[in-house]
Amino acid sequence: MGFYDLSKQERKKLVYKIESEILSDLKKGQDKSVLHYFSDEDTYIRKTGYLSIGKIHKTTKIPLSNITSLLDKLLQSDNEKVRQTTINAAGELGKTHFEAVVRFFDIGLFDEHHSVRNAVIGSIKKMGEKNPKPVLAWANKYLHHPNKEVRREICHGIELRGRKYPEDILPLLKELERDPTARVKNTLIHVLGQIAYKKGCLETVVKALNTWQNKELVEKALDEIVDVHYRYKSFAALSQKEVVAFIDEHYVRK
Repeated sequence: MGFYDLSKQERKKLVYKIESEILSDLKKGQDKSVLHYFSDEDTYIRKTGYLSIGKIHKTTKIPLSNITSLLDKLLQSDNEKVRQTTINAAGELGKTHFEAVVRFFDIGLFDEHHSVRNAVIGSIKKMGEKNPKPVLAWANKYLHHPNKEVRREICHGIELRGRKYPEDILPLLKELERDPTARVKNTLIHVLGQIAYKKGCLETVVKALNTWQNKELVEKALDEIVDVHYRYKSFAALSQKEVVAFIDEHYVRK
């Protein structure tokens, strides 16, 4: 029976059980319960497991080093679900202590399984939102990595921070404007669209794009921004018509 097949009260009891058993593992220096929940077929059971790691760190006196030592062991698992959940757990810790878990993302970026690499992207998003300075400094090191998937993953991972603070990630995105790989450029265009539709963000994005040299890519990004404002019209700060007018007035076409 899956997590959401249970009633609300039953889910609450299960969450408490998972948290208690993972805490017990940490106190005893064991990993039986952690492995059980981190390898569960149900995404939401695994999510409860990695969220429990973050909660235990915040609410108990378990040393951070004890938690990361357990995660180090779990990251060596042959089971991709365990590795994926381990990365997500490290992401919970990285919201406040990125330096203590940075090694997990250095490793996870190159994992053979896409679900683990996707967990790195998700973790960069949530850590970058809460703890941007060290996370973005780390991301910057990989912007010109020879592996195109690494560049794409980094580009995608920093997106969430840009939805509120586009000025924080636009200098990093600019590093990718001449990327030779279509997959990376398409992700870059997607991210520019995603960071432009919140209140006050369009102005910052367009101002930055005026300084970019790859005008062909910029034109595609502007088309994406216009399209996003239609697709997300219920959430966008401006109407599509207003966006077109703003771009026509403030983007300098050469």
